[in-house]
Amino acid sequence: RKQASEYSTSSTDEEFEFKSSITHKAKRALRRRRKLEKETKQLIKQEELKRLHKAQAVQRQLEELEERQRALEISGVELERELRGEADSGTKDETQMLHEWFELVLEKNKLMRYESELLIIAQELELEDHQSRLEQKLREKMAIDGKSK
Repeated sequence: RKQASEYSTSSTDEEFEFKSSITHKAKRALRRRRKLEKETKQLIKQEELKRLHKAQAVQRQLEELEERQRALEISGVELERELRGEADSGTKDETQMLHEWFELVLEKNKLMRYESELLIIAQELELEDHQSRLEQKLREKMAIDGKSK
């Protein structure tokens, strides 16, 4: 009987150690998972901040571009009036005014191309942000237990 009781005691001790070992492993896995989730959230936040700064820079460039286009438009209108003879051209001859007008047109076209590039960059940033939000939703759905799914 004494041997049997010792055997049963050691058996329960082994079961207790086994259970505590399992709970210890589960706790460690849970800590590791939380740490990984925290690091992932930090990376996502950093990426969002980068996109935000880039979007703000693009917005500032678009505003500056709009001002430059307005200034070009004003000087272009004045030059066209001079070419038509509606305004006093002073000492400028017609070939010089035409040369200036073509330079204005070239500058305006260059600014329009640059504006198109900036708009494409802005759209790209929006798509990256949308993709990030979708990935986050997917991670949240994947984190749900199998029973709840």
